Amino acid sequence: MNFENILLEELEPGIFLLTINRPKVFNALNQATVAEIKRARDLLDANPQARVLLLTGAGSKAFAAGADIKEMHNMSGIQGRDFSQEGLKVFRSLETLPIPVIAVVNGYCLGGGCELAMSCDWIIASENAFFGQPEVNLGVTPGFGGTQRLPRLIGRGRTMELTMTGRQISAEEAKDWGLVNHVYQQGELMEKALETARDIIKKGPVALELTKDTILRGQDMDLDNACALESKAFGLTFSTEDQKEGMSAFLEKRSAKFHGK
Repeated sequence: MNFENILLEELEPGIFLLTINRPKVFNALNQATVAEIKRARDLLDANPQARVLLLTGAGSKAFAAGADIKEMHNMSGIQGRDFSQEGLKVFRSLETLPIPVIAVVNGYCLGGGCELAMSCDWIIASENAFFGQPEVNLGVTPGFGGTQRLPRLIGRGRTMELTMTGRQISAEEAKDWGLVNHVYQQGELMEKALETARDIIKKGPVALELTKDTILRGQDMDLDNACALESKAFGLTFSTEDQKEGMSAFLEKRSAKFHGK
């Protein structure tokens, strides 16, 4: 499938890279780009060979500096709501993609870009990355989930500060706040991402999918129901060939060879 605003490539068997490819506008997210992200997501969901997705932005200046202000400038209230709803739907579909999704952030990760990164399973960043939700500077609120995902990651008070002051924080501060997992030198960022992806594809695919699903669905449940959900997932893994292989390999002191069954 051909894309105009993104690139989708298989870097190594099972490891895919989705790149927002609009560097001249700091990888701003217009409606066409959001739609292409959804098409790429659906392609990966239908591909049984896809095991890990890395998501980044072209160039070193920006992961994505936000939604496309030029496109949004003259939107009506209804058009703005529709754009928000479509972005929310696409980002949620990315968040629930069964395989691990890692945001690999260089440069500015602001507004819609920060919201896109937060819809990934976790974020790694280069030391030149900056994060923020500066929508109040434009007279609008976050529209792609920033007011909801951000407090779940960094807490209410820090979310209030970022969204109401519009200030940007460095990669190191974002790490301290719990938004970013790891910060690397710019030149080693992608290799570190690949190292993590290579480690993930050695694990049991069914176990990875069920683990991700249990975390996503359980985080908003009460503890008793969330633990019941985990117990069901745990039991389900014992019906798989991967469980037999994984435990046999451990007992036999060899590396497991998983097949996702």
